[in-house]
Amino acid sequence: MRRKHRKPWAGQGPVEQAEQHYLVAPRHLAGGGDLRYVTDALRACGWKDLARSGGPLVFDSPDRTVRIGYDPFVQPGGWTIRGKATRQHSAWHASLGRQVPVEIVAGFTDALTRPRSAHAPNVWTPLHSQGWQPERGQHVTATSPDGTARLQFHQSGPGDAHWWASARNEHSRTWDALFTATTPMHLVQAFAGALADPHPVMRPHGDLPPSTQIRTTTVQVLPSQLSAWQQARVNAARTATWTHRPWATARPGVTPAARPSASRAGTSR
Repeated sequence: MRRKHRKPWAGQGPVEQAEQHYLVAPRHLAGGGDLRYVTDALRACGWKDLARSGGPLVFDSPDRTVRIGYDPFVQPGGWTIRGKATRQHSAWHASLGRQVPVEIVAGFTDALTRPRSAHAPNVWTPLHSQGWQPERGQHVTATSPDGTARLQFHQSGPGDAHWWASARNEHSRTWDALFTATTPMHLVQAFAGALADPHPVMRPHGDLPPSTQIRTTTVQVLPSQLSAWQQARVNAARTATWTHRPWATARPGVTPAARPSASRAGTSR
């Protein structure tokens, strides 16, 4: 007997297809990645998007003391972050190249959206805990176990100092990041923690850097999974911002709606 072709259910759309992605390690050699990993979280935390259509990205903090920009149209281009002088702190400036992975950039920008820890920051702690090698000379430096990344406190003389990070593969230096000495220490520590994080990051097929010094694992991912991971990150950022607002803590018995636990979009755990 000839079998009849089964018709799709009414309203049934096309079947979602898994897409090939790669988990890339070390993360500092994975390439820039999707900017929305940074920008969507900033919007969720109440940062004002000042970008014009087709122009560079510009975000101002809710209190207008910090501005974050991303400009791919100039050389060398990348991220610029400026903090205004306040009663508590001097003006500061940071610049991160276009190929700094967004997961590492987010270590810095996420810290801008959260209250400071009561503990005194130590930039070197997250690096040394992951086996980065210290080097003391004219400049204090920590180098990744594979020798492809470093963070350095560069001091040429009194009043002439800055933080400098870089990564390189077998071809050349792939990115630099520079922080003035006045950059709040807890922000530099947050950057260092994201830099030293041993977990791989995810990149789509066709977006791998041409290097033999990266390790890759192929994974099949549904588009809905990628969207869910990013939405979980956004939800976590929004909830954290809501929780730390003064008016939120002043109303006992009122709590934000339950949110999915945060997953790092594009990051393996």
